[in-house]
Amino acid sequence: MAEENKGKLELIATKTLKAHDELYILVDFLNKNLKDHKVMFGLTKNSAEGTMTVSIYEV
Repeated sequence: MAEENKGKLELIATKTLKAHDELYILVDFLNKNLKDHKVMFGLTKNSAEGTMTVSIYEV
C-alpha cells in the first residue's frame, strides 16, 4: 500500500435493503470479527425511503 493511502478507506461495495433495526447488530458483529482482515462495514439509514445501505470498505 502506498504511503499516501495509508489509513484511508476504499469503498468495495454497497447494498441497499429494506430498513431493519437488527442490521446494526449485524454490522457491529462483522466489524468486531473481521477487523483483522482489513475490512470495515458501515450502515446508513434513509428514513424517507425506508431503506438502509450496507457499505464494505477496505482499510
